[in-house]
Amino acid sequence: MDAAQPARAGAPHAVVVGGGITGLAAAHRLLGAGYTVTLAEASERLGGKLLPGEIAGVRVDLGAESLLARRPEAVELARAAGLGARIEAPATASASLWTGGALRPMPKGHVMGVPGDPEALAGVLSAEGLARIARERELPPTDIGEDIAVGAYVAERLGREVVDRLVEPLLGGVYAGDAYLLSLRSAVPQLFEAARHHTSLLDAVTEIQRRAARNPAAGPVFAGIDGGVGSLPLAVAERVREQGGRILTGTPVTALRRPVPGGPWQIGTREGVLTADAVVLALPAAPAARLLETVAPAAAAELRTIEYASMGLVTLAYRARDAAGLPEGSGFLVPPVEGRTIKAATFAGRKWGWIARQDPELLVLRTSVGRHGESAVLAREDTELVEISRRDLRDATGLDAEPVASRVTRWHEGLPQYPVGHAARVARIRGHLAPLPGLAVCGAAYDGVGVPACIAGARAAADALTGDAGALAALARNPVQSTHGGAGE
Repeated sequence: MDAAQPARAGAPHAVVVGGGITGLAAAHRLLGAGYTVTLAEASERLGGKLLPGEIAGVRVDLGAESLLARRPEAVELARAAGLGARIEAPATASASLWTGGALRPMPKGHVMGVPGDPEALAGVLSAEGLARIARERELPPTDIGEDIAVGAYVAERLGREVVDRLVEPLLGGVYAGDAYLLSLRSAVPQLFEAARHHTSLLDAVTEIQRRAARNPAAGPVFAGIDGGVGSLPLAVAERVREQGGRILTGTPVTALRRPVPGGPWQIGTREGVLTADAVVLALPAAPAARLLETVAPAAAAELRTIEYASMGLVTLAYRARDAAGLPEGSGFLVPPVEGRTIKAATFAGRKWGWIARQDPELLVLRTSVGRHGESAVLAREDTELVEISRRDLRDATGLDAEPVASRVTRWHEGLPQYPVGHAARVARIRGHLAPLPGLAVCGAAYDGVGVPACIAGARAAADALTGDAGALAALARNPVQSTHGGAGE
């Protein structure tokens, strides 16, 4: 059957495959551009890694919990979806670092852990580590070429201690990856650009800081939503429906064909065939590769090389009186060299006023576990992950009370990895798709893993289908940096 039922006579029809925030943002954008839209999502729920949930009667996020507010995309979409009045800043953003057997205040004056001045890391690094940073300007220039690994570059310029104690936990919170493998160009693009124009890494960071001081951004760096960031995709979906878009859940797409070159696309589902003038694949790399195998085999081959990291979130609810001795702040990060299982903890009930307001007698915490290549930890039973989290929390903070409730959420293959050369790989994928007008890809596998990055990619993909490739070209030149949203994000 042809399941496409255009709501506006004569309007082009687009099918969006994938109902995460990326696909929903693409559908919203295409509706605004005059398309009729059908969105197909394989699972029974929308939202992808934005997942609202509940613990001990309190609403919480079981996926991403914050939005980078210094980028406009996520906040703009939230407002367009009617959530503007519910956007709120964190009640506290003062995170710590669990290093050297103690919680220490997160250093200031750095760019993703890379300082402009050795003194910014005093108290976190050893005297030898600080002295190593101070000698950086004496080193010969490092050729970063078209790309270089973050960890390798920073270690060469400033020493491994900077990477192991600060860069690793910060990047690990974003990608659950290995700083010695992650791309500087794709993971920390502003630092890559600055480093191309300075022989000293300290000077590059100092220049970034000077630019920021000359043009200070207004408002908080991050924002949340009363009710949870997980409410954002549901609100966008409602707006899509109000504008005439059709959303099909429980509808996996099994095939993508274009029988006549330049003709309509055919999108196969178990319920029948959708026909469309344009298709957006807002999917992780592997399912996107499967659909592209016939129409764009070279793009599919590139997509299959993208690796993912799995991670888990352990959400714990305590009686507030039992957690009264918890240190101040929003939580802490854990460098991998500390040998702990958790990589971060968020004191969510302190960080977000909307959580605390629901039940002042309850305190919600959450820990995150799992990095790239560490699949074994997620194979453990829920009870074991809870006990491991409690043990690490006790050792870090002294909290030894019994939680009143716990939840474990696993995100298998949740975070794409951006190794050296990622930007070139994305360019090749899009180059292979260029001869196929009416087809676009977007999502965390391409231009950034954060919510604003996914929305920016969705908008750029939708705009390209309407004939405006400017946003896509801008993203290729300047990928959206996915900054750490606080401990445990």
